[in-house]
Amino acid sequence: MVIAVDFDGTIVEHKYPAIGRELPFATETLRMLIRDRHKLILWSVREGALLDEAVEWCRERGVEFYAVNRDYPEERREHETFSRKLKADLFIDDRNIGGLPDWGTIYQMVRERSTWEEVLAQRNSSFERTEAPKRKKKWGFF
Repeated sequence: MVIAVDFDGTIVEHKYPAIGRELPFATETLRMLIRDRHKLILWSVREGALLDEAVEWCRERGVEFYAVNRDYPEERREHETFSRKLKADLFIDDRNIGGLPDWGTIYQMVRERSTWEEVLAQRNSSFERTEAPKRKKKWGFF
């Protein structure tokens, strides 16, 4: 699967243009996704030196992206078929509707090919009561 991953606010805390602290388990999960043979694309608003800094930050932590801000490594903007629209199967971004799940949940969703809706439904079902609540005893004052 091709997975596009944002950097600021997703892999690290949002401190742009600086690089924030890593979000818990972000790079560990990305390495697991790479081991599972997914192609990861870094999809960031960063450009130039700021983008290079983010790529190097990830590389130092063992995360090597298939491509950066493009569909495949050889893609060039000058090519007549170039499109700004990324052709990814999934996007991991802090701007998701509902926010960014924790990285453990993200890995589970990718591995099981489940949706956020399915994860939430599963979590909510674990809170449902299996039997009707017991009624309080009446004290007999009335």
